[in-house]
Amino acid sequence: MITPEQIAEMEANVDDISFEAAAEEEKATRHDVMAHVHVFGKQCPKAAPIIHLGATSCYVGDNTDLLVLRKGFDILMPKLIGVISRLSKFAEEYRSLPTLGFTHLQPAQLTTVGKRTTLWLHDLLMDERALRRARNDLKFRGVKGTTGTQASFLQLFNA
Repeated sequence: MITPEQIAEMEANVDDISFEAAAEEEKATRHDVMAHVHVFGKQCPKAAPIIHLGATSCYVGDNTDLLVLRKGFDILMPKLIGVISRLSKFAEEYRSLPTLGFTHLQPAQLTTVGKRTTLWLHDLLMDERALRRARNDLKFRGVKGTTGTQASFLQLFNA
């Protein structure tokens, strides 16, 4: 059973991560997730028995990857929107400036710098749509316990 004391101990140490100690532990265990579990368990001795109970290493690692991806999207998307905005202004400003178009790396008919820019914008808008959808479609893995039976959760929640 999880006690309030165990939760309080983990909450008190949640931001006190010793990456150096985890790196050393990983050298010994050759397991990235368990290295952090062991180090956090040393920081939280009362909570150590429940820290990894019910969660597989894949569950932890896969969901961590999803958090990192979401954060990456959150950094990238505003930058992409900024590029689209600036490029839109550029296209408007140079909408009438003639330039030579190319096809298959050969000179072709005249176009305008603004028109050419709208083609780049179209690609970027499709990219923005795809990235937004990918970010919104990130699904976290379900919690199913060590073997997918959820049996280990009985130890967590049964008194």
